[in-house]
Amino acid sequence: MEKAGILMPVASLPSKYGIGDFGDDSYRFIDLIHKADLDLWQILPLNPLGYGNSPYQPYSSYAGDEIYLSLDYLKDDGLILQSELDTREMMDYIQMATKLNHIDYPLVRKMKGKFLRVAFQRFQKDEDYETFITQDWVYTYAVYLTLKKQNKLMSWNDWPKEQQLWIKDHCYDLEPLEEDIQYEMFVQYEFQKQWHKLKAYANSRNIKIMGDLPFYVGLDSLEVWQNQEEFLIGADGKPTFVAGVPPDYFSETGQRWGNPIYNWDYMKKNNYRFWFHRLLHCQKMFDITRIDHFRAFDTFWKIPAECPTAEEGEWVEAPGKDLFQQLLKVHPDLELVVEDLGDLREEVHTLRDYFEFKGMKVLQFSFDPQKIHEKSEDRESLIVYTGTHDNHTVTGWFESKSEQEKMEIKSALLELGYYNEDIAWCFIEMAFDSIAEIVVVPYQDFISLNDSGRLNTPGTLGSPNWEWKIIDYDAFLERIPAIRKLIKEKKVTSILNL
Repeated sequence: MEKAGILMPVASLPSKYGIGDFGDDSYRFIDLIHKADLDLWQILPLNPLGYGNSPYQPYSSYAGDEIYLSLDYLKDDGLILQSELDTREMMDYIQMATKLNHIDYPLVRKMKGKFLRVAFQRFQKDEDYETFITQDWVYTYAVYLTLKKQNKLMSWNDWPKEQQLWIKDHCYDLEPLEEDIQYEMFVQYEFQKQWHKLKAYANSRNIKIMGDLPFYVGLDSLEVWQNQEEFLIGADGKPTFVAGVPPDYFSETGQRWGNPIYNWDYMKKNNYRFWFHRLLHCQKMFDITRIDHFRAFDTFWKIPAECPTAEEGEWVEAPGKDLFQQLLKVHPDLELVVEDLGDLREEVHTLRDYFEFKGMKVLQFSFDPQKIHEKSEDRESLIVYTGTHDNHTVTGWFESKSEQEKMEIKSALLELGYYNEDIAWCFIEMAFDSIAEIVVVPYQDFISLNDSGRLNTPGTLGSPNWEWKIIDYDAFLERIPAIRKLIKEKKVTSILNL
């Protein structure tokens, strides 16, 4: 084992403002995981949340969501006054938000949006800002979001035609919207400044940040609006085919995500420019990038847009090998890991191993009480998880089983030498016993939380998905000595086995 990590979304951290952000509580979290001898923090995408507040349906792969901005740090920069944060209305909000164990997104956006507008009015452009806005995505994203807000957040393909066409002909007059466009650029500048400061602090504590890149982008995003030829969409801006997966463990009718399918023929002719830019941006943002749904670089499920479920569709081959050969030839220093879960054809593993990407193993999926004596398929080039953001907590998983199944699980764990009554901790020990180079445990499993801490249920939309958050670190603080002891034991064992 080279690294031991924790999976925790930034949004789920405690905060007096109702959502985890880049403020003091994030720095304290870094201090706590450093104290626990963890050296990897895996987060979820930080991009602007789209439909259903899902981080996997973002408005942009480059922009960040303003909800993560720390108002206190804007105050420290003189952009918000302490007196403005000390009003009776704000004090009442903080008193309420501090106690919330879930995120009220509309309430948070309304509150933070008001203060960000105040900060924008006081902001003075400097050289760093002028350099930042020269990036080709910044102004176009600001235009996109400004037009989207003007159209009551409707998707770009439902805007008035002259606004839809601005990205191609630049004929629509944006002068009346200039202040709003400038505001959106200011928000992105502050986001990047606060995030990179937080990341630098984590790195100074010898903690690497692993970010998450969704394979697909949302139809309602800057990337599709700006690069329509890169996707299988019609002249009306509507997709002709959409993404998803066929019926599986999570859903009898499959998962119809609705994201537009890539036009791989065009991408190949264009030397995969779209993917190069996305991955290189991730390299600037994170130390390690995890690519979600990696199997789609080999084959992807192509669903006719008119189909209401994912049951109808076909597997289509993608040019993943060609893409990564070209990418890594130019940028060999990219550190990528891939989500290779599910019922995959062998070619997916071949593609993964050809480039020596680390894959994933989730113990909730792989643990079978009837097969505990079979040879493990673990390998060093692997990240072992007790669970992910898409499934039960380990405690919730165990509680969902029948009494007979629970007895079989306990018996199997005892036979393997795990004597703890806390099933989540047994799974944590099992993960650390793997020969894998990296182990990652969700925060919820470290504190043995039940499914009240479940983050997302695939195949469902809306509340309570993505709303879970903690109100303090008390439960984690209690576990730090046990985590340190476990990591020390496993690393010593690894050295002795060399």
